[in-house]
Amino acid sequence: MAIIKKVKGINPVFGKNCFLADNAVITGDVIMGDDCSIWFSAVVRGDVHTVRIGNNVNIQDNATIHCTYKKAPVNIGNNVSIAHNAVVHGCTIHDNVLIGMGAILMDHVVVESNSIIAAGAVVSKGTIVKPGSVYAGIPAKKIKSVDVDLVEGEINRIANSYNMYASWYSSGTKAMKDKSME
Repeated sequence: MAIIKKVKGINPVFGKNCFLADNAVITGDVIMGDDCSIWFSAVVRGDVHTVRIGNNVNIQDNATIHCTYKKAPVNIGNNVSIAHNAVVHGCTIHDNVLIGMGAILMDHVVVESNSIIAAGAVVSKGTIVKPGSVYAGIPAKKIKSVDVDLVEGEINRIANSYNMYASWYSSGTKAMKDKSME
């Protein structure tokens, strides 16, 4: 069962049909929408500020979501994938976004809709990623625009795949519980 901790009297709140891996950690003032998943060893800390997560969001293995005390909350829109080992800190991510493996987003970054942050990119404090952009590098810069193939082939494909993967675990867990109750 995931590690879910109350902080300063505030419990995380989860929408419908969410998958939380056994060793995922979710603490404090976190509100998550429907059809989300938080994967193995991922950490979502709403201890020093708020974390708001929309619908159909997947936070993959070892990703860290955190804020800056009283200065920078985290807001994540709908249909967002945050890949393995990414760090999302005190920033805003709009709808239909892919954050690549190992990417780092610093405080007050805004990633507008239909954008991709490439694997390993470091998005510096206060950067505004315009809609439909692909950012890569250290520090991250726009390298191209997102076309329809990238939206369908990457952003939507990954978000939808993680709902399918989560269903595999949910079904397995339910089946084991049902069997043990016999």
